[in-house]
Amino acid sequence: MEGFVQAANQRREQLQAEATAMGIDDDYISLLVDTFYTRVRQDSVLGPIFEKAIGDNWGTHLAKMKDFWASVAFNAGRYTGKPVPKHQKLNDVTPQHFTLWLSLFRQTLEETAPSDEVVTYFMERAERIAKSLQLAMFYKP
Repeated sequence: MEGFVQAANQRREQLQAEATAMGIDDDYISLLVDTFYTRVRQDSVLGPIFEKAIGDNWGTHLAKMKDFWASVAFNAGRYTGKPVPKHQKLNDVTPQHFTLWLSLFRQTLEETAPSDEVVTYFMERAERIAKSLQLAMFYKP
């Protein structure tokens, strides 16, 4: 077990070093999340869906999203949550909403990221997450 823990810690340190070298840190995650969700809230299609789901709890949601993306980007280990069940409860969401979400996310990255490498880094992860959520929400074998 000790070897597993040591390997996991080494992997975390490696991911954090790679992210830091690209300019990804907590400050950038905060800028990304705040900018992105400002756009989501202003979007005529996504805004009402998010408002219905989040209501007056935007502060909590943004903090959770910052922990989520820090955990995704550099294995920060701060996110605790179960996104699949939360998303499965959203009856108004369609696969097209994910396309719009990804488009807004890419636009935000392209305008805020310190490099094209960071855009690619986040988009690869965002697309995998979106695909996973869509499978959980819409795939009925």
